[in-house]
This record gives sequence, structure tokens and C-alpha cells, in this order.
Amino acid sequence: MKNTGVRKIVDDLGRIVIPKEIRKSLGIDIRTPVEILVEGDRMIIQRSVSTCVFCNSEDDLTEYKEKKICAKCLEGLR
Repeated sequence: MKNTGVRKIVDDLGRIVIPKEIRKSLGIDIRTPVEILVEGDRMIIQRSVSTCVFCNSEDDLTEYKEKKICAKCLEGLR
């Protein structure tokens, strides 16, 4: 892991601000979904990857009623 030298304080509502330079370098823009993972005593924030609601595939996704469905599962539903 790369140390950026940036330190932030958690505010009264439990929030931290991710510096613009870091967000830009990671492709995280305003309203980009992120996941928060915990590994031991570390917290990892990463861009959320869309997956099929049924099989977790990341390939050939279609959105239906705000849910992602891959082509294979969509065909299976037909």
C-alpha cells in the first residue's frame, strides 16, 4: 500500500473527506458508488463494481428496475 502522507479527522457525523487528487487518480467522482471493506485493523475504500444480482458476473450487464442482470441470467429468465 502506498502512503500518501494525507491525514484526515473524522467529523462529528463520522465522515472523512477524500482529497480530490486521490479521488481523481482512482476514478472516483461525485456520486460514484464505493465499497468499504475491513481487513484486520484496516479500512479499504474502493470503487464498487456492478455485478449480476443472480450470479455476480460482471459481464454484459443490463439494468432492470434498478437491478443489474447479465445476459446469461436474463436468457434463463425468459
